[in-house]
Amino acid sequence: MTSGVLVDACVILDIMTEDPIWFDWSSETLAKHADHSQLFINPIIYAEVSIGFQKIEELESALPSHVFTRLPLSWEAAFLAGKAFLKYRKAGGTRTLPLPDFLIGAHAMVASLQLLTRDVRRFKTYYPKIKIISP
Repeated sequence: MTSGVLVDACVILDIMTEDPIWFDWSSETLAKHADHSQLFINPIIYAEVSIGFQKIEELESALPSHVFTRLPLSWEAAFLAGKAFLKYRKAGGTRTLPLPDFLIGAHAMVASLQLLTRDVRRFKTYYPKIKIISP
């Protein structure tokens, strides 16, 4: 088990794009947690953030590993994400492939991490035991 904060891509992107609505909250909250917690990202979050970059070196510079520790996605988290996706489909969800949020939520749950995000609906629905840091 790990302790710390898994930082969702939306928070990172708010800061990188200087989002007019969310920049202040995202940057202040991230800085606050960086002062006393280890910050983590996973391959899903890395992929979501990478869309705005042409070269991996640029992305690596924007997400320095001394700030954002890379944490691999476990097989247990992948299994849990599949179960959450099945619940979503049975509840009438129309997507045919698991959404990134299912993998991110399962990862936070299995690794005992807090989740820093502003997109809470799906996480609260399918992973109610996760401690979510949100507006």
